[in-house]
Amino acid sequence: MIKKLYLPLLMAMIVALSSCSKKMGELSSDYFTTTPQVLEAVGGKVPVTINGKFPEKYFNKKAVVEVTPVLKWDGGQVKGQPAVFQGEKVEGNDQTISYKMGGNYTMKTSFDYVPEMAKSELYLEFNAKIGDKTVAIPAVKIADGVISTSELINNTLNNANTALGEDAFQRIIKDAHQANIMFLIQQANLRASELKSAGMKDFHNQVAEVNAAENKKISNIEISAYASPDGATDLNTGLAEKREANTNKYLSKELKKAKVDAVVDAKYTAEDWEGFQELVSKSNIQDKELILRVLSMYQDPEQREREIKNISSVYKNLADDILPQLRRSRLTLNYEIIGKSDEEIAKLADTDASKLNIEEILYAATLTNDNAKKAAIYTKATQQFPNDYRAYNNLGALAFQAGDVTKAESFLSKAASLKAAPEVSMNQGLLALAKGDKTAAETYLGKAAGAKQINETLGNLYVAQGQYDRAVNAFGDSKTNSAALAQILAKDYNKAKSTLANVAKPDAYTDYLMAILGARTNNVSMLTSSLKSAIQKDSSLAKKAAKDLEFAKYVTNADFLSIIK
Repeated sequence: MIKKLYLPLLMAMIVALSSCSKKMGELSSDYFTTTPQVLEAVGGKVPVTINGKFPEKYFNKKAVVEVTPVLKWDGGQVKGQPAVFQGEKVEGNDQTISYKMGGNYTMKTSFDYVPEMAKSELYLEFNAKIGDKTVAIPAVKIADGVISTSELINNTLNNANTALGEDAFQRIIKDAHQANIMFLIQQANLRASELKSAGMKDFHNQVAEVNAAENKKISNIEISAYASPDGATDLNTGLAEKREANTNKYLSKELKKAKVDAVVDAKYTAEDWEGFQELVSKSNIQDKELILRVLSMYQDPEQREREIKNISSVYKNLADDILPQLRRSRLTLNYEIIGKSDEEIAKLADTDASKLNIEEILYAATLTNDNAKKAAIYTKATQQFPNDYRAYNNLGALAFQAGDVTKAESFLSKAASLKAAPEVSMNQGLLALAKGDKTAAETYLGKAAGAKQINETLGNLYVAQGQYDRAVNAFGDSKTNSAALAQILAKDYNKAKSTLANVAKPDAYTDYLMAILGARTNNVSMLTSSLKSAIQKDSSLAKKAAKDLEFAKYVTNADFLSIIK
């Protein structure tokens, strides 16, 4: 009889436990969604928001469940931030889930991106207990991952424009030499003492030297004759005109005697108020500010003169010290110094760079598109001009473009030790980005204001940081792989296509980005032709494309498969 009583009770307990186990059993993937649906790398991270649901009559009132996101790939995995949930009868501080109603929850986590994640799956793993008893809840796959297009910034950086320390070479340098012929008050005759002055002798010698030099050419000689701004305007006009005529006659005679063929441009200024103002402002004369105020208040010459004469305390000083300096004819020899031709500079850079100055040798490097020749020229520049930072900076830029990070770092460090120039800081920022150090890159670029390519380089930084719209704005009309990458990530596909079509030196990644554009815009022809070209230039991209989720919906396409095999 006792056995008959215990048997139904035992069966009831088994059913109850079995029922409880089922309720805390496997969860369907339908209870979970992720944002984004396919995981994507952003700024070196793989962020994801998980929205989950415990269904009605599932969560045991005494259960505690730890839910952990786990990103798994072939040969590895990484766990995200877990969340803990508790039943209604559990005393604790975690989110409580109703047995009867179930409950929704949201989890946010982020994984540090590694390339192996390109083909991975996101799971939720459960660690569940009811009291002291562990309950097995199978892991649930909730998403695929990872679209890693943003990580192409590490490859497109090689296509970025670096900042050069530019030369200041000018083939034609304009120069001038001046001399003055002074006149006595109200006179226009040329005095012998003035014509034989040291200044005039030097002027004539300079004219002869420029005329004879093979690398110099006279542009013209200007005569500017003046009268001081004292006395009647009519008188001063006639006086200045005569001074100009007499000076022109004298100069023409001297040029003919010296057999110098030069254009003479002559003019006169009746009253030299500008010269007067300049001399007064530079003088220590009493009441200087008062005189300058008169000049600013009145424009009429006669009124100016009256007002200044009313300042009786200083007029004698003006008459003795200022006005005599304005009674003159100023002669200006304008000429050009003509530098070496491109052919001469290129030849000397190759055979005898010691005959080039620093500007010429830096300019020589711009005359070739051969980076090896550029490097050889810059190396000669560092040997001849070891204290000039520009050649070291430019060698660093060349090394960066060649992918030699160690050599680039050495050259740029040397350049920075010579001068904290913005182009050096910008190149160091690019180098830091290439090494994956975004913090250091941001610091360097903060010191690079004024570098020509600073906005483009900031665009690269913003892509690496996941700020795609900001990157697009920074790139502007730049035609580089990185600019196109930013536009793709910001979903401006038309602009990206135009950018890629105009990259100055397209490489394998130019084509690979075009293939991604084809995939995103359902242009199979663009995808296959571009991917084929990319793999022809860099065979390693076949393996990358095979795992790239950008091409996930084309894995059964025969043309795609034939390209990546």
